[in-house]
Amino acid sequence: MRKIHTTLAGVAMAAGLVTTASAETTLRIQTHQGQSSSYGQAIQDFVDSVSVMSGGELNIEMFYSSSVVPSAETFDAAINSILDCDMTNGSYQAGKNKAFQFVSDTMGGYDSPLQYQAWVEMGGGREAVNELYAGYNMTFIGAHVGGQESLTSTRPLAGVADLENWKFRAPPGMASDIFASLGAKPIVMDFSEVITALESGIIDGADASTLGNNLRIGTYDIGKHTNFPGFHSMAADHLACRTDVWEGLSEQHQTIIEVAYQNVGMDLILQTLVDNGEALAKLPDMGVTTYNWSAEDRATFRAAAQEQWNVYGGETEEGKAMVDSHVAFMQRIGLIQ
Repeated sequence: MRKIHTTLAGVAMAAGLVTTASAETTLRIQTHQGQSSSYGQAIQDFVDSVSVMSGGELNIEMFYSSSVVPSAETFDAAINSILDCDMTNGSYQAGKNKAFQFVSDTMGGYDSPLQYQAWVEMGGGREAVNELYAGYNMTFIGAHVGGQESLTSTRPLAGVADLENWKFRAPPGMASDIFASLGAKPIVMDFSEVITALESGIIDGADASTLGNNLRIGTYDIGKHTNFPGFHSMAADHLACRTDVWEGLSEQHQTIIEVAYQNVGMDLILQTLVDNGEALAKLPDMGVTTYNWSAEDRATFRAAAQEQWNVYGGETEEGKAMVDSHVAFMQRIGLIQ
């Protein structure tokens, strides 16, 4: 990963953000990402940068791979003061309110991570999310996402027509419903079961991860068909802190965290672009066929996704507000009519 510590420290010093006060603050944060992964490396850079930029006043104790509580319980652990902040995925809290799904992934919505980040930073996304999080005494600091995911399949997957009776590993919730509406047969199973299920023929394919990550975990050793660029999913993780903890930080420390965290998002976008490009070059020699879905097929998927946005978002006022925010911004940037 690109090292940003010295540069950011210099920016902080030049702006007068770093002082020589001796008081120290430590934030306890949990991520579900492994420390050795691309995500984990970017997060460790964030931890190091916060310490450098604050002159050691502000430190982060990062718990990787959900080592304190299960991933889906991280948000509640922060609410209940077991942790201070949550760096997992907003959609894990969809059981509380379906609006949380739209913090993380609209499914079939944005074409690139930059579009999603633009919604957060310039399209009212931050405000919409914080209206939701405020009810749980949590503050949304921002989000990070590498890029679109690619599907793995043991049979051709050139377009929407190939989804008919396609049995694939899917996460629970909206993703399964969108694919099912297009004729696929989603089977909800844990991520760790994907390889075994592909080998045994229980599934024809999998909704797993990005092209680079799929190659790394070995799905293309079995499934010799994939799509790229991706279009169906781009799940963003978040940084959210308990509101009393966040508001208890000085403006200096809040700014340091915000600036350092923005670099996590950019590092992951750049790293995913490189990882996917390197993976794409390797796939032909592995006998993997790559499909770039047509604009018409992408539009068909997005239309099916929008129907489910209305179903999921329509269940609560917060969900409707979140969907309306995304749709308004997608129209603003010309992504949908």
